[in-house]
Amino acid sequence: MEAVITMTANTRILVVDDEPPIVDLLSYNLEQAHYDVVVARDGEEAIQKARQENPDLIILDLMLPVIDGLEVCRTLRKERDVPIIMLTARGDEIDRVVGLELGADDYVVKPFSVRELLARVRNVLRRTTSPVEHESDGVIRIGTLQIDESRRSVLFDEQIIGLTTLEFDVLYYLALHPGRVLTRERLLEEVWGYNYHGDARVVDALIKRVRKKLNQSDPAEGIIATVRGVGYKLDDMPG
Repeated sequence: MEAVITMTANTRILVVDDEPPIVDLLSYNLEQAHYDVVVARDGEEAIQKARQENPDLIILDLMLPVIDGLEVCRTLRKERDVPIIMLTARGDEIDRVVGLELGADDYVVKPFSVRELLARVRNVLRRTTSPVEHESDGVIRIGTLQIDESRRSVLFDEQIIGLTTLEFDVLYYLALHPGRVLTRERLLEEVWGYNYHGDARVVDALIKRVRKKLNQSDPAEGIIATVRGVGYKLDDMPG
């Protein structure tokens, strides 16, 4: 498969998979795209390498020996905000959704196109190094929600809310358009940075994670409202 050449500066990617052909394919193409590649072949080694090597992104297979990919994702997400792209088999729908809810940023289904995977890698890295485009540098206040883009901090009901990079970006983008319904496709394009042709579970899982951190148990009642069949909006609540 043809590699897409992308100039990067010492960007380190941890590849976690126990299938040698997959590891070799990913390592070769990522190195051709000028990424530094670190490899782990089971879940235990993945956690160790993530702690030792401090990668900028992790490509994580779900089906791993010793410790499975879901547990690896759960463990690492508690420790750091490193972007995670999951590799899943075509039939692993339930595990895919669980992985997204645990904090994975994206997923790619095996067998996959190397060109597509490299595009996903570039977009995830671009998003984590460059904040969402915004209209002003001021603090956004919507009811009891306060978002400071420059400090990347969130207060809600006078409580500090700890969000990952992606969680912050999607909440911030919603806050830039209070009261407006934003489709899943638009959120994917503006926050993830690409047009996603598939199901919208990456968006749904992320919104679920943000709602949980905002203590919003009911999708119909709270600051982030679901507009059935369309997308989401941030309600312009009174203070």
